[in-house]
Amino acid sequence: MTRKRVIVSGRVQGVFFRDSTRRRAESAGVTGWVRNTADGTVEAVFEGEDSAVEEMIAFCRSGPGRAEVSAVDVEDEQPEGLSGFEVR
Repeated sequence: MTRKRVIVSGRVQGVFFRDSTRRRAESAGVTGWVRNTADGTVEAVFEGEDSAVEEMIAFCRSGPGRAEVSAVDVEDEQPEGLSGFEVR
């Protein structure tokens, strides 16, 4: 079990980034949450098996079709045992 906090920069709000992330996470069996931030980035927390979390990070590097990702910052965190995936 691993947990990563991800900050995605670029044109990432208003392009269905959060909902696309939620759907991908649910499909991959990853728990956590995703939200827009006031500075225009998208922040997400992913918990799950290493390979599934890495799959989510890879998705964040490209995003949904209309997104233009310029940077993805990833930080390791201690897993909290989250359940489900939430758009905040």
